[in-house]
Amino acid sequence: QELFLKMNSVGEGCTELKREYDQCFNRWFAEKFLKGDRSGDPCTEMFKKYQSCVQKAIKEKDIPIDGVEFMGPNKEKPGS
Repeated sequence: QELFLKMNSVGEGCTELKREYDQCFNRWFAEKFLKGDRSGDPCTEMFKKYQSCVQKAIKEKDIPIDGVEFMGPNKEKPGS
């Protein structure tokens, strides 16, 4: 949650993608999942787009995210 809040101010372009995903998920959850249709989440692609948008924004702005292994485990600086 902390990450999403941060990204709204950082990756402005990602906010719309998040809104679209949220709407898609809520609709699927209410219209399918709660009625017993568990055949899959149709919003996965939207989420992937949002996720890569967030990752790109983090990379571009070089944001340190405490305690989140978002960019992978390799944190060592060359030469240390």
